[in-house]
This record gives sequence, structure tokens and C-alpha cells, in this order.
Amino acid sequence: MVILKSKREIEYIREAGKITANALLLMRELAKPGVTTGELDRRCEEFIRSCGAFPSCKGYYGFPATICASVNEEVVHGIPGRRKLKEGDIISVDLVVNKNGYHGDATVTIPIGHVAPEIMKLVQVTEECLQKGIEQAVVGNHLGDIGHAVQTHAESHGYGVVRDYVGHGIGTDMHEDPEVRNYGLPGHGEILESGLVIAIEPMINMGTEKVYQLKNGWTVVTKDKKPAAHFEHTVAITDNGPEILTLP
Repeated sequence: MVILKSKREIEYIREAGKITANALLLMRELAKPGVTTGELDRRCEEFIRSCGAFPSCKGYYGFPATICASVNEEVVHGIPGRRKLKEGDIISVDLVVNKNGYHGDATVTIPIGHVAPEIMKLVQVTEECLQKGIEQAVVGNHLGDIGHAVQTHAESHGYGVVRDYVGHGIGTDMHEDPEVRNYGLPGHGEILESGLVIAIEPMINMGTEKVYQLKNGWTVVTKDKKPAAHFEHTVAITDNGPEILTLP
């Protein structure tokens, strides 16, 4: 069931979203060659708790960490640990913050040192896909308009659009209805109403759209082992247009 949010609730989500955004800025600063994904996770949790908030992902269905740290061919749900980042890697950091019972969800893909031009293009196009999806998040449009905008832009560059994992509604629960797919047909799907808050999160692969889950039960990787990028914002649909709630 889709739950529309009041203006007050949207402000609560924005408060959580600001902490999420600032934590991701910290991750951008710290993600360097030689740094472990576990160290990023530790520093991120310290920052979130210093803001009087909590990491939503930690313990969620048993997930062991604050951030999802997905490197190179890892698409989503990478588990932080001893892995050291190296020159030329990319890392997608997916983070959800709980503040006063409301969640803010965002993701960035961070280049580590000098990254090959073709991988940087993937990162850039994926971020553009997010912006194009947000542009369609207006009252009276359909969910399919968001997915179509993302899909069209990604596929125009020859990239694969992940089907198995999608965006979602968000509020007092980290994952709420509706599903926000990164593919679809314009004019199809649920009509967007003022007060709907959704997480739009393109997951775009350099090669095939096909993915699979590792034996750890969490980490999702591309089937052809080519790199993937991931960007996300929490967005409120309002009578004045889309409002990004996960900004610093």
C-alpha cells in the first residue's frame, strides 16, 4: 500500500536525508587507494551516530554493516571488510539513515584515483540517468515515465539496466510501496501524487543487465564481471515539482 506523506513527514525525511548526504560526502573524502571498505564503514557509522541518528542497514535482515560497499563488478549490497581500495577502482556506497523514525536513502559511485575513461563514462552516465529519472517525478506522471527516462538514457550508451533490483517508496520503513523500476514504458504504472516519497536508484552495468548473488547471501555482481555504477536520491513529489531530500 502506498503511503503519501504530509509536509511535516517530508521534513523529517529531509532531516534524515541531510545526514545521509553529509555521510556520503565524508565517504568521498576518505575513499582513497589503500583504504579498506571496513574502515569506510566504521567511520560512516561513527559520523551517523554523532548526529543523533542510526544506520538503517545495520542488522536489517542480518546485514552486518552500516554501508553497502560495492566495488567494480559488484552492483549492490557489497559487505564492507578487509578489501583495500586500489587505483582505478570504483566503489558504490549505498547508505540509509534513520533519524526520528524516518529514513533517508542515497548512493554514490566514487572513482578511486585515476579511473579508465570508459569506466568514468559509465559513472557519469549513471548519474545522468538518476537526474533524468528525477525530472520525471512530477504530479500526474506515471512510474513508467521515470523508468523509461532511465532506461532510454542508459541504453543509448550501450549499457545494461539492472532489472532484478529496483527503487522503492520510503518513509517510516526503509522499503515501502511502490517499486520504482529503472525501466518501463511512458504513461504506464502508478500515477504520481503529491506527497509520495520515493528512492530513485539507477543500477547500470557496462555490459549485460544480468546479475547474480554471491554465496554470502548479499553481494550482487554482474554476470559478465564488467563494472557497474549506482546512484540514488530520496525524492519527494510535490505540487512544485520533485524535491531531492538527500542533499547536504
